[in-house]
Amino acid sequence: MAITLTENAARHVQAFLAKRVSVGLRLAVKTSGCSGMAYAIEFADAADQDDLHFESHGVTLLIDPKSLPYLDGTELDFVREGLNEGFKFNNPNVKNQCGCGESFAV
Repeated sequence: MAITLTENAARHVQAFLAKRVSVGLRLAVKTSGCSGMAYAIEFADAADQDDLHFESHGVTLLIDPKSLPYLDGTELDFVREGLNEGFKFNNPNVKNQCGCGESFAV
């Protein structure tokens, strides 16, 4: 089981981590949206006792055990499309996405 960052995403995260006191990036899945699930991403100031730790390009990723089956194999990228930029989850487990791209189903 693994979660990874692209080099571009890692550079972007490291630039923010350098400005704050964080142990890494927390990724999770929450019930939300019209397709059932949505991604949650935030800087982690501390690790929770149950967190699973992954290392990718020098960035620590923290995942709660309930989210891992939905995120396993996911690659997190940071992309620029026109005037928009942001994180893009390349998740091989996704079977369906809503039209707006905010939620997904596995």
